[in-house]
Amino acid sequence: MSKRWFVVHAYSGFEKQVMRSLTERVRLAEMEDRFGDILVPTEEVVEMKNGVKRKTERKFFPGYVLVQMEMSEETWHLVKECPKVMGFIGGKADKPAPISDREAEAILNRVRTTVDAPRPKTLFEPGEMVRVSDGPFADFNGTVEEVNYEKSRLRVAVMIFGRSTPVELEFTQVEKV
Repeated sequence: MSKRWFVVHAYSGFEKQVMRSLTERVRLAEMEDRFGDILVPTEEVVEMKNGVKRKTERKFFPGYVLVQMEMSEETWHLVKECPKVMGFIGGKADKPAPISDREAEAILNRVRTTVDAPRPKTLFEPGEMVRVSDGPFADFNGTVEEVNYEKSRLRVAVMIFGRSTPVELEFTQVEKV
């Protein structure tokens, strides 16, 4: 049998603990040949805290763990009886369905790309009101005109002396109103 990706529903906030526990249980049961990767899909995000840029991890499927495994009675029980696991997602309770290879590849690509280029914690949209928190235009309010996620920059229309002036700012220099 080939290994397929299954989604395991875990208690929210305990995803990493479930991942470690599953890895340990697989090792103790000597079933390493039946299991592949066990991972919690996360992405790196950049946020500003007290004027300092910080990289943090954010789960993009909170409450879920991805498990690559050969589905059999023994492997099903090993995962199902793991503490903090509520069950599998998809299929029937006793016969879970794997996610498609395309879905699994999309999730794995998202994990890989955010390691290379962390995303901002706050997402912006054109037309949204923001307050400039840093730089020469600090404490000005403006409207987002354009968002560039590759460069982590915004073009914001700021009112200066009664005129709307476009200003290029980094994501870390603004906050939502």
